[in-house]
Amino acid sequence: MPAVEMKPNIYWIGVNDRTTDLFEGIWPISNEGVSYNAYLVKDEKNAIIDLSKAFKTDEFFDHIGEMIDMTDIDFVIMNHLEPDHSGVLSTFLKINPNVQILCSAKAKEMLECFYGITENVRMVEDGETLSLGTRTLQFFMTPHVHWPETMMTYDTKDKILFSCDAFGSYGALRGGIFDDDCTDPEFYETEALRYYVNIVAKFSNPTLKAIEKLASIDVKMIAPSHGLIWRNNPSRIVQLYQKWAEYAKSPGETGVTLIYGSMYGNTEKVMNSVAQGISSQGIQVDIFDVARTHVSYILPSLWTKAGVMIGVPTYEGSMFPPMVDVLNMAGVKKIQNKKAAIFGSFGWSRGAQRGIDARCESLNWKLVDQYEFCGAPSKVDIQRGFDFGVKFAKAIL
Repeated sequence: MPAVEMKPNIYWIGVNDRTTDLFEGIWPISNEGVSYNAYLVKDEKNAIIDLSKAFKTDEFFDHIGEMIDMTDIDFVIMNHLEPDHSGVLSTFLKINPNVQILCSAKAKEMLECFYGITENVRMVEDGETLSLGTRTLQFFMTPHVHWPETMMTYDTKDKILFSCDAFGSYGALRGGIFDDDCTDPEFYETEALRYYVNIVAKFSNPTLKAIEKLASIDVKMIAPSHGLIWRNNPSRIVQLYQKWAEYAKSPGETGVTLIYGSMYGNTEKVMNSVAQGISSQGIQVDIFDVARTHVSYILPSLWTKAGVMIGVPTYEGSMFPPMVDVLNMAGVKKIQNKKAAIFGSFGWSRGAQRGIDARCESLNWKLVDQYEFCGAPSKVDIQRGFDFGVKFAKAIL
């Protein structure tokens, strides 16, 4: 995609990435892709806000070259030092060694750690402004959204908030870069939730503090580092992020995430009757096979739903390993305040449900029921599974 004018003398100069399989080396994006959004502000002095991942250097520099000679850039504003934002920096400095880098105090330390850069680095303070001539940029520190050095940049003239990772999403841009010229906004909202839970959720409290801090600023457009630019309805993505961040302190929506694994189909047979029982009470249930679904896609449901139903067989005297991985990641992402129940099949030994009380306690989940059966489920076990689901649904209601 070529550069896109956002406002007179302000341009999107980002790049799409449809090649990388794993964002941060963890989260699958091979189907969705991602954009690395960067921005050029032209004035008496010229500034670039955020950069791009290193393997996109040629394309990124081509976009800049469409608009301005790279040696005419006066400032590079580093809202965030993560390499998908800063990877081209060292090469940029070989072309324009006199450019001044503006960043937070913590980022200044990290620049040396990541790139060995110590010269022409200017630390900016919270609320500090930078005049480019006819236009003024203002900097706001937003630590731990989601790294400790993160800040945002605000254009006071056109009221654009360059929000870094906040208000971002997975999903390469499909021609249109704005919310009002996007043909599938639901896709980006879904990917914004997955991005939030994968990347930002652990830092929900700092996210809420940042939203509160910026509430008094008149924002006409939100330009994040990934995903759509919100110019028609910027409050929409702020409201979504605020709602998702508040789930860190509450059980979430009335609904159930049913996560299960099944070695030979026995636990799965009862899982279907459990799901029936939950659904019979009018409750939405999201179902995930933990052995075949990457945890990236499971976490959004766990984050937003009040109930967690765990279907897991005993494996060598303990819990089915893929389920352990999912529950461990739920702990890493601080998914708390849920009601949970567990069921599953065992063969020559019980064990999957051993220690589940301690695990739920560590997650701050309330375990309300357990149910185990031996081998293949009988008709009685199937019916019991249905009743088990009904009972859990009523506990959620």
